[in-house]
Amino acid sequence: MTRALSTPPVVSSEVISGSQQPVLSAARDLELRPWAAADAPVFLGAYQDEQIRRWHTRRPQSEAQVRQWFDDYRQDWQSATGAHWAIARSDGEVLGRISTRRWNFDDGIAGVGYWVLPAARDAGVATCAVMALSAWALDEIGFYRLYLDHSTRNHASCRVATKSGYLLEGTMRSAAVHDDGRHDMHLHARIRDA
Repeated sequence: MTRALSTPPVVSSEVISGSQQPVLSAARDLELRPWAAADAPVFLGAYQDEQIRRWHTRRPQSEAQVRQWFDDYRQDWQSATGAHWAIARSDGEVLGRISTRRWNFDDGIAGVGYWVLPAARDAGVATCAVMALSAWALDEIGFYRLYLDHSTRNHASCRVATKSGYLLEGTMRSAAVHDDGRHDMHLHARIRDA
């Protein structure tokens, strides 16, 4: 049964359908590129970092599982439900991860998530990646609203969100479970043309 909408979709899924996931250029000679099988060791190793483990409770256990995740990421793109990129230098060195998921074409809304490796922290890498992803999602694809959330205890992620133009909209009480229990989560959003 097809659902009837009183308004047309904000974004046409045709924008994504049948296309290759792009490589996005970011400031500071960075690029956002689809994950490759050769990235599996770096991706798995990232989840040994205390800060990434603290804020990301869904963790791969093996390189085989990472490669399965990469397959799932490709499927997200093909089914127009999300996109996942490695944040990398132009020489290919992986510095982090960024994604946009939970695409809602009817309302023009998508979520954003990211992490960066320890060596890339405090250098603006996450902010550059979020800015590049946001420009692509808002200006090229046509999403109207992008949102991200993070633990209220994750001050670094709050700074990245704010520097990237994502306004703090409020606190979602006990909205996520981390290793040390439930956390309140800050909700940030960026609106096209705002």
